[in-house]
Amino acid sequence: MVTMGRTLTSLLFLFSSIVSLAYAKTHYHDFVVQETKVTRLCKTQTVMTVNGQLPGPTLEVNNGDSLVINVVNRAKDNVTIHWHGVRQITTAWADGPEFITQCPIRPGGSYTYRFTISGQEGTLWWHAHSSWVRATVYGALVIRPKQGDSYPFQKPKRESVVVLGEWWNANPLNVIREAMRTGGGPNISDAFTINGQPGDLYNCSSKDTVIVPVDSGETNLMRVINAGLNQQLFFTIANHKFTVVGADASYVKPFTTSVLMLGPGQTTDVLIKADQPPARYYIAGRAYASAQGVPFDNTTTTAILEYKTAPCPAKGVSSKPVMPSLPAYNDTATATVFSTSFRSPKKVEVPTDIDVNMFITAGLGILQCPPTAPASTCQAPNRTRFTASMNNVSFVLPSNFTILQAHHLGVPGVFTTDFPANPPVTFDYTGNVPQSLWQPIRGTKVYKLKYGATVQIVLQGTNISTAENHPIHLHGYDFYIIAEGFGNFNPATDTSKFNLVDPPLRNTASLPVSGWAVIRFVADNPGSWIMHCHLDVHIGWGLATVLLVEDGLEVSQKLQKPPADLPVC
Repeated sequence: MVTMGRTLTSLLFLFSSIVSLAYAKTHYHDFVVQETKVTRLCKTQTVMTVNGQLPGPTLEVNNGDSLVINVVNRAKDNVTIHWHGVRQITTAWADGPEFITQCPIRPGGSYTYRFTISGQEGTLWWHAHSSWVRATVYGALVIRPKQGDSYPFQKPKRESVVVLGEWWNANPLNVIREAMRTGGGPNISDAFTINGQPGDLYNCSSKDTVIVPVDSGETNLMRVINAGLNQQLFFTIANHKFTVVGADASYVKPFTTSVLMLGPGQTTDVLIKADQPPARYYIAGRAYASAQGVPFDNTTTTAILEYKTAPCPAKGVSSKPVMPSLPAYNDTATATVFSTSFRSPKKVEVPTDIDVNMFITAGLGILQCPPTAPASTCQAPNRTRFTASMNNVSFVLPSNFTILQAHHLGVPGVFTTDFPANPPVTFDYTGNVPQSLWQPIRGTKVYKLKYGATVQIVLQGTNISTAENHPIHLHGYDFYIIAEGFGNFNPATDTSKFNLVDPPLRNTASLPVSGWAVIRFVADNPGSWIMHCHLDVHIGWGLATVLLVEDGLEVSQKLQKPPADLPVC
């Protein structure tokens, strides 16, 4: 009888799998990366876009679907596309980071990305992963449940995508090139944007302000993405509350809040009930700036939540939308309340028998300039150059071979496997750090993991140069954030804070300013996976490392062969 029951269960599982496969689709897209004239803030800039759009196309799929996206580079600079948060199980060749998994797509070249969405539902996004090209080359990736499945909440009346971005009154590539030349910090952005538009509070912008329509009484799903380059953002809507239901394409235990905080790379799915008097309400975003004394863009981007039955203003009279109050720029308390509210919807299988324990410091630093270096190239304080590191290693990208190719083909000399699992020197990470510890070493150092290893990483922020919140993103994986806190992580006392029952599953963690976060995952995806700060100025300075996960024994656990059209360096 037991055997019969098991057989029936197996048959039902097999039938449901076949049905799911029958519904799965393959979506084909063409992305043409091109130079486009874009006018914002009264000025016209020539920037890189996909298909002439800013933001680029929104991709809409169901869980289980596959994507085939042919990217053609008709611009003057190199480009790659990263599918942020997509697991890329055995398809690391399609992940996209320049010189990690592929060589750049040179001007005139092309590459077809092929991958499947597996076990993920919610909101992800895509963006360039080459220099600062992602300032204008980005878009949303909407993943709905499998055909026949439903959301784990009431079906919304309508959905909207809100992509937060940053805008410079300059070509972003020139901004970062100048900063790399001088060694100082790059110029801050001139505006934040919602779906590519700055909004009413900026010059020459109000006629293009984004409108999000609603009907009284309906509940809508809003997918919010921080595609900004270098800034965490607070986000709110006047007089409305959010019910958070998802983040980084994983569902969460619903909770209510009036403000979101997203680091670059993070997504948050929220339900909004149109329960206010019919009118027009500002949707607003502005900086959460945690680094003391560091310049930041203090402007506010807006869109408008507009009730369809909102009374029309009298002729010649302008009706200003209701403006929300936003947290103070340095309101770490509000950011912390938000980031610590996330839970998985039910009990989850958190790895408990840990094979690999890592403790990784993440922070800024300085490089001493040689006495003969011109002052114009040493514009950081005290005639230095800014840098950044993990465990005192400032990551250097290869330039003539990718890490994944070198690993796959056994090519020596491209990287070394001696990234330290712990800081080489133990110090008071969030205290007054001696300046002798401010200068890291430079190198292309990776850390090897065996397939199937259970991994715990303590991420520890430092006060070197200045402390700030770092959005740490790991490619190819989701991970459980089991705890976070301020100060130095203390295993004797802080392990008692670990949530091993229902921690949230994320792909980008907000490492608190002068604090720590602990993540866990199983190394079940072979390939070379970069882990980096998603503030692009920091990744350029070297705040990154690579986890190199070896093949497993089964065919399904091995990296697929490289595609024939993989770009060459």
